[in-house]
Amino acid sequence: MEMNQPIGHTPLDDRPDGLVGKPLDRVDGPLKVTGRAPYAYESRALKDPAYGAIVTATIAAGTISAIDADAARRAPGTILVMTHENVPEQGEKKEQVWPQLQGREITFYGQPVAFVVAETFEQARAAAMLVKVRYDRAKPKGLLRDSLAEAYEPKPMVTSPGVKPDSSLGDFDGAFAQAPVKIDVEYTTPSQIHAQMEPHATIAEWQTGPDGDAVVLYSANQMPNRGQPPLGSVLKLPPERVRIVTPYIGGGFGSKLQAVPEATLAALASKMVKRPVKVALTRQQEFHVATHRTDTIQRVRLGADQDGKLTAISHESWSDTAIGDGFYESSANVTRSLYAAPNRITRHRLVNLNMPIASSMRAPGEAVGQLAFECAMDELAERLNLDPIELRIRNEPTEDPEKRIPYSTRRLVDCLKAGAERFGWDRRAKPGTTRDGQWLVGMGVSAASRQNPLKPSSASVRLGSDGVLVVRMAMTDLGTGTYTILTQIGGEMIGLPPEKVRVELGDTNFPKASGSGGSFGAGSAGSALYVACDNLRDTLATKAGFNSADATFANGTVSAGNRSVALKDLAGSEGIEAMGEIKPGELEKKFAQYSYGAHFAEVGVDADTGEVRLRRMLGCFTGGRILNAKTARSQAIGGMIFGVGAALMEDAVIDPRHSYFVNHDLAEYHVVAHADVPSVDAFFLPELDDKANPLKSKGLGELGICGAGASVANAIYNATGIRIRDYPMTLDKVLKGLEQGDTQRRT
Repeated sequence: MEMNQPIGHTPLDDRPDGLVGKPLDRVDGPLKVTGRAPYAYESRALKDPAYGAIVTATIAAGTISAIDADAARRAPGTILVMTHENVPEQGEKKEQVWPQLQGREITFYGQPVAFVVAETFEQARAAAMLVKVRYDRAKPKGLLRDSLAEAYEPKPMVTSPGVKPDSSLGDFDGAFAQAPVKIDVEYTTPSQIHAQMEPHATIAEWQTGPDGDAVVLYSANQMPNRGQPPLGSVLKLPPERVRIVTPYIGGGFGSKLQAVPEATLAALASKMVKRPVKVALTRQQEFHVATHRTDTIQRVRLGADQDGKLTAISHESWSDTAIGDGFYESSANVTRSLYAAPNRITRHRLVNLNMPIASSMRAPGEAVGQLAFECAMDELAERLNLDPIELRIRNEPTEDPEKRIPYSTRRLVDCLKAGAERFGWDRRAKPGTTRDGQWLVGMGVSAASRQNPLKPSSASVRLGSDGVLVVRMAMTDLGTGTYTILTQIGGEMIGLPPEKVRVELGDTNFPKASGSGGSFGAGSAGSALYVACDNLRDTLATKAGFNSADATFANGTVSAGNRSVALKDLAGSEGIEAMGEIKPGELEKKFAQYSYGAHFAEVGVDADTGEVRLRRMLGCFTGGRILNAKTARSQAIGGMIFGVGAALMEDAVIDPRHSYFVNHDLAEYHVVAHADVPSVDAFFLPELDDKANPLKSKGLGELGICGAGASVANAIYNATGIRIRDYPMTLDKVLKGLEQGDTQRRT
């Protein structure tokens, strides 16, 4: 099925009280809380594995002058020490999957330089510590600002080939020069680490048979089908000979969109030792061997008339990634569609540094782009003496400002108004005027917007003689609730209770699916399942002698008129199967498709210390049909909490002398804890988007983080009158602003 026409009436519209939308508990919850859900490193499917440990570079630039691995090879239990001197031949880099241990050149701190395999985990770790590497050091380039002269316009990313780094419309320079009210501000955001609970881990087995070589990897991977071609390229195997199995993932936030070096190293080592090899990154290695969100420098220029109507918008962003890579943070992309203005520019520039690979992190682009742009809108509202919500309403577009096509749905203004009413926005006072004892109190608002793509996906369903519906696809669940929503879709479409639906995911031997990422997983995989179930309904109704349009599926039966037939009887001893497929079509070209929301935050700022405390936070969102009320709210709140971290504490600090992250563990890299978020809530406005997918749903996974941090930053300004443009807004920056304010008042 291709999305070429809006979706008409569907079986999901017939049962507003059905399974879809209900706050069903996670069906995989009991397995996870009892420790019976096997994650990648825990899988027992591959027998008698050896254990691997990665030796990483302790410099960021230079060359290896010598490796002494003799002691490691003699250590108890050692099976293999793999270096650039004996690594098997590899193919070309594809996307962000690189050949490993290639030559002597070092381009980032933490680059793998050796891989030790031993009989036990402890032996592998001990032997790895015996590998001695000597280097000829070079001076690294590690700071974005110091290398801006080398910035260049990047190529479109392979994952979004039709999206150009730059865009322009009208005459920005002329309109900005003539605007009676204008701002020109620079915001900076730091590098951030995904910090998911489960580290990257793989158990790999190289297999040789009559049809040639193949490899199977039990690996933590959000998008296993996408992972096959890059791994195949590096391992010199056809993609179909790379099997990735990943039934459970302990969080990813984008860090597991592609295989990282541990998967490649485990596969190569398995090829050499002729047995499975398992390896997991240490928590410290997660900061350098895996990917991170790049830091950014963003310049926002806004021009408006005296009534607050935007006449000129410019959003420019600089980011960095590893030597030889082309990923850039698409911070300004969201600005292209958010507000109306006839004259517009967005630009992205990239710098290659001696830093680890930068890649997607939850809501890549929008998450940091709206940290800057939504604060700039707040600054403009202050300059105009206009309520920040009113400014956004006055610049609501009637169509996508750059694509010049209508929106499929757009309820941003509704979210702003409904959220403001529930939050008590009318009690917001002028900056620096509200106190609660020692605390300066303020409120902030921000819009939220996230694209809603649809990705090709397929699914198989089989109804057995036991009346159980088995769903299979190479989709993944990284803790977001995929198992549960697919159970709900399958159960409602075929008329079965949740306990009669079994969902099997995370294996590239199953039908291809989108995987989890980009807020497209639920809509894409769920739509493929919807189509498969719709096809199965036709088959079952026909077998029962009914017209499928008149058939009702409920309580394990199909009925029409005054007759009903048990589904398990129709399945027979052999069962009945069906396939379903979804693809994007003409509608994605004809309509701009986004999810929307509004964030509201109230903070307290200690007047003496500059300490910031979130007091409460509220999000109002629209995301099409809500597939599970509980998991949707959980996703929204999780994203909002992520945004609080970006606003107040998350900062992977770069040592410019050595180009590495100083705080490379969870003791020093601070993420949000329970005490940091005492009151966070989210709610959804009703919406159906018949142009998005057959479910009429929209992506929610990343919407919650978009703009969330900006609402906190704007609340800090409202509390103190201090505008901080360098994230995170730690107490030292607030305190400096308070001290400067006191000095100005005294003089």
